[in-house]
Amino acid sequence: MRYSHQPPDVISKLVQWAEQRESIRAMLLTSTRAIPNAPTDIFSDYDVVLVVKNIHPFFEDRSWLADFGEVLVVYCDPIYSDPDYGIEKFANVTQYADGLKIDFTLWPVELMRRIVQAPLLQAELDAGYRVLMDKDHLTDDLQPPTYRAYIPTPPTEQVYQKTIEDFLSDPPYVAKCLLRDELLPAKWCLDYDMKHIFLRSMLEWRMELDHGWSMPAGALGKGLKKRLPPEIWSKLENTYAGADIADNWESLFRTMALFRQVAIEVGEGLGYVYPHDLDQRVNDFVRKMQRR
Repeated sequence: MRYSHQPPDVISKLVQWAEQRESIRAMLLTSTRAIPNAPTDIFSDYDVVLVVKNIHPFFEDRSWLADFGEVLVVYCDPIYSDPDYGIEKFANVTQYADGLKIDFTLWPVELMRRIVQAPLLQAELDAGYRVLMDKDHLTDDLQPPTYRAYIPTPPTEQVYQKTIEDFLSDPPYVAKCLLRDELLPAKWCLDYDMKHIFLRSMLEWRMELDHGWSMPAGALGKGLKKRLPPEIWSKLENTYAGADIADNWESLFRTMALFRQVAIEVGEGLGYVYPHDLDQRVNDFVRKMQRR
């Protein structure tokens, strides 16, 4: 597949399209493509906020999505209330057949007004935005982004210790599932809960220690490979296994060892003490389970 779309052309088409539709009053670009000097490539999404008079026609008839190319597949959220303002909105993720991907978020005009009036900018906008079109000057008083949203802050000692305890509560469950030959729950707990919830948090804190707590954390661990020491990333890769039960036992212990190493380094950087006794008790317990 050849990706022929160029960012200026995509932006120009979006603006021209919106200008021709009376119901669309403003358009904003958010996320990576709105952040100065952010790394992007041909696979980077276009995250677009459409500020409209009424979101419902756009939700009920999605034919407008085809205005930007042949639609391959669409994921569409249900209409829901914004958690901060209680005003309805929705979003969809549209993958086009030529490789273009646009994530549209639909806001009613009233939501845009409320966001402008708020004392603090929502994280989605504070991370970075560009106003592409505004027919009614709705965004004239919108605060500029600081580009600091989604930058992790140092965890308190309580959060640090809780993350370790929660991580260490998972290995006995994984071991039980492996003993029962229950691959799906074992994988869910090992590869999602242990790695994506707890280990990823620890890896992001480890990354921030090297970057002065100034680096935004990418969604689902995006960018970690480039920002972590290579030896840590190599160990993370070695924690993944296929379907073989024996391999997943090794994956479990490698995951625990990597978490221990990174958590100790984070603790030393923040002046916190790693709970070695708890770690050892859990490790011994799981080893005994493996030998059953």
